[in-house]
Amino acid sequence: MRMKGKHPSRLAVILLALGATTALAAGNPYRNRDNDRGHQQPRSESRLDNRYSHNRNYPSRGYVAPALPQGYRSVRYRGSPYYYSRGAWYRPYGPRFVVVAPPIGIGVGFLPPYYTRVWFGGMPYYYADDTYYSWRPERREYVVTDPPSGAPARVDDAADQGSDEIFVYPKNGQSDAQQATDRYECHAWAVGKTGFDPTRPSGNVDESEVDSKHADYRRAEGACLEARGYSVK
Repeated sequence: MRMKGKHPSRLAVILLALGATTALAAGNPYRNRDNDRGHQQPRSESRLDNRYSHNRNYPSRGYVAPALPQGYRSVRYRGSPYYYSRGAWYRPYGPRFVVVAPPIGIGVGFLPPYYTRVWFGGMPYYYADDTYYSWRPERREYVVTDPPSGAPARVDDAADQGSDEIFVYPKNGQSDAQQATDRYECHAWAVGKTGFDPTRPSGNVDESEVDSKHADYRRAEGACLEARGYSVK
């Protein structure tokens, strides 16, 4: 004689299957509300960029950060907000921020803290985090450009891949726009004072003078910024 309840009903089987599916979805760390909104969270929060022996870590494209890093800069491009920090670019993503590839044509007043200088057709490009920048004097900015075609004519040695970036902190509440203006004008003043231009091949000086002239340029730029109410490190 068959005992009542020994075999599960069809409804019970369906409920068990649904429960297993829900548990599997809940156990998958890469299935979340970001995925449901059409965005897949990367499996790592950071990635190593080793092109041209750059060898720096950056947040992975697609990573959703709960907050922007300290020291970020706001940049608007074609009416949309972007945020820039140490070579990485972010966009608003609900109450959070997603790491994105910057659009071609967006510009910033200074380079990332670390970059690699590569040369194509006698022109310097500044590379960091899969992004190429070129200096646009008419805009007074480093502008994101399309990747140059072909192989680079030269990649600066690792010892020369440091940054011309200095850390500047406004002491008088200067706006982002004012900071960009001050930094460009102090750059131009330092170039005129020393003859060294870091945006030109070899600084626009003889190879034998690069190190000393570069140091003179940095001191002049820093002195100019300090005189305008900034702390320079």
